[in-house]
Amino acid sequence: MATQFLDDVIQGHQVIQSLNVADLNSGEHKFWFRIATNALSQWQHLPVLVFKGEKPGKKIMITAGVHGDEYNGVLAAQKTARELIGTEVAGTVTIVPTINMPGMLNHSRDFYSADPDASPANLNRFFPGDQNGNEAQRYLYALWNDLLKPNADLAIDLHTQTSGAAYPLYVFADFRIEQSLEMARLINPDAILNDPGDAGVLETVWNNHGVPSITVEVGMGRYTEQELISRTVTGIFNVLKKHNIVEGDMDPITSCLEGNEIISVKATHGGFVLPHVSLMNFVEQGQLLAIQYDSFGAEIKRYTAPTSGTVLSHNVESIRAPGSLIVRLIK
Repeated sequence: MATQFLDDVIQGHQVIQSLNVADLNSGEHKFWFRIATNALSQWQHLPVLVFKGEKPGKKIMITAGVHGDEYNGVLAAQKTARELIGTEVAGTVTIVPTINMPGMLNHSRDFYSADPDASPANLNRFFPGDQNGNEAQRYLYALWNDLLKPNADLAIDLHTQTSGAAYPLYVFADFRIEQSLEMARLINPDAILNDPGDAGVLETVWNNHGVPSITVEVGMGRYTEQELISRTVTGIFNVLKKHNIVEGDMDPITSCLEGNEIISVKATHGGFVLPHVSLMNFVEQGQLLAIQYDSFGAEIKRYTAPTSGTVLSHNVESIRAPGSLIVRLIK
C-alpha cells in the first residue's frame, strides 16, 4: 500500500487517505488522516505525526485516545512528539494521539454514532474493525488498514483508568512475547500485568499480527497527572533508545510488581464510597478497603479484601452505582 496524498490542506497540513512511511522523505511530518465521514457527509480527520530518520531502523507506532476521556495518554503522546522535534532518528516513529475523535468531542470514553440503531461503542473491543459493520467498526477498519497496520514493528497504546477511578503507571503486556515484556519493563511502571489478550483489543490485534505491543495506563481518566505523563514519556524514550531509534543513555530500570491476577471489588449497593487504602498499598485478606454511606450519610457497607494483594486501583469519584468498581487488587 502506498501513501495516498489528497489535494486538501487543513491548517497548513496535507491530508492523506493512507500512509506508508516507506514513501516519505526523512524528516518531521504532520498530516491529517481522512478516516471517515460523519452523518452530515463531512470528512473527519485525525492528526498524525511522523518522525523519519535518514538511517534505517525499526518502525514504532504510538497511539492514544482510543477512549475519548483518557487525556493523560493523549498528553503523553503529544509530549513525546514535542521531545522528538529536532532529534536524530533511525527508523520511524509515528504518533496518532487522538484516535476516538467523536468520543473526545463528547468527553466520553465511547465512540458516539448518529446512527439511531447504534449504542455508544467501546472502540477497544472492536479492532481491527469491519468494512461492512456499523459506524464504529467501519471507522476502525479504515484506521487499522490504512494507517496503523502498515507502519509498525513495535506498538505502544496509551490509556488511563476509566473515569471515576485511579491507576498508578501500569502496563499490560503478554509475557509470552519477549519484546512486549521488555518494552513493559522499559516503561518503568509501578506494576505490569501478564495479559494474554482479549478479542477486539488493539494490543491483542497487534500481537496477533506479529507486532509486539503493550498498553500503558497513565493514571486516572480525565484529570491531568503531569508526573505520570513525564514518567511515561521517559519510558517511551527508553524503548526508543533500546531499539536504537534515538541515541542516548536509558534511564535506570527499577524492578516493579509483575502480576498474573486481577481481583475487582465492586459495589453491592448504590451510595457514596470513601476508600481506606492508597494505590500500591499491600493488603491482607479481610483488611478494610472502603466504607459506603447512603444519602443520609449513614454507613451501609464495609468492603474488605477478599484475598491478599496490592491495590492497583480505587474509586476517586465517591458516588458509586451497584456494580461500580471500588478497589482493584493485583497479585
